[in-house]
Amino acid sequence: MAKETARRFWPLLLLLLAAPAPPDEFPKALVHWKPIPANPVFKGAGSDAWDRKIRERGFILYEQGRYRLWYTGYNDDRSPTRFLGLASSEDGVRWERDPRNPIFDRSWVEDVCVVRLSDGYVMFAEGKGDIAHQLTSPDGVRWTDEGPLDVRKADGAPITPGPYGTPTAWYEGGTWHLFYERGDQGVWLATSKDRKTFKNVQDEPVLAMGPAPYDQAAVALNQIIKRNGVYYAFYHANSQRPWKDWTTCIARSRDLVHWEKYRGNPIIADNCSSAVLVTGPTGDRLYTMHPDVKVFLPDGDTLGERPAKDRAANGPR
Repeated sequence: MAKETARRFWPLLLLLLAAPAPPDEFPKALVHWKPIPANPVFKGAGSDAWDRKIRERGFILYEQGRYRLWYTGYNDDRSPTRFLGLASSEDGVRWERDPRNPIFDRSWVEDVCVVRLSDGYVMFAEGKGDIAHQLTSPDGVRWTDEGPLDVRKADGAPITPGPYGTPTAWYEGGTWHLFYERGDQGVWLATSKDRKTFKNVQDEPVLAMGPAPYDQAAVALNQIIKRNGVYYAFYHANSQRPWKDWTTCIARSRDLVHWEKYRGNPIIADNCSSAVLVTGPTGDRLYTMHPDVKVFLPDGDTLGERPAKDRAANGPR
């Protein structure tokens, strides 16, 4: 009898072990994070510095053995304009400001997304009035403002006047995918082949607010990564207006248009937002950028113990 039961049980057990993960299960390494004791690892310089305070999304790339952080600094007593700064680090925790800072002060630069190209860098950023624009650079230090992004509706007509900010870029298969928000009331997607004119894939948000309370008042997308054929979006959200505490959340998609939010959102609370994932020599880290820079590790990891396996896409594929 026992042998007969075992013969019936083992095929079922093997089937369960081989079955794919439930559809609502996100990778634990992308949704369970813990802060490091050294937080915050980077913040405004204070005093009368040009970057007395920092704000919104900065962006970090790991390249040639160093972490590079592009960030927005400001000091309202000196200027109302938001300027671009650069810092670097060997370990991603202890940062040194570039002595040439601010590295760009000829126009308003805020909420930046940096993409590494074969011949330099392109930056998508908010300008004054939350109008998205792009900048280019041969080295990540010397930047040229290429002007506001030309974003069109699905029928080719210009989008309605008003802010379109937090521009986030993903490049794949010869197409640029631009995610942007309008007053934090949803995230739209527009595409382009030449990075000059972007056309909406649809004129409704691809990532909308709600229905859960945590993002019923605001959403804005910060970064796209791709793992095992699935796209993941780190985005920040708010549950109320006027703004109170921002949170970091995650969603996933197989086509960049239809998104499923993680049922356990937010993945990071306590007013930590504008997150980007960076893969370095010790593996993945999630950096939240606003109102200062904090480092989060996959729960169970410690700095220096985890080898890099996958990589977030910070440049063209």
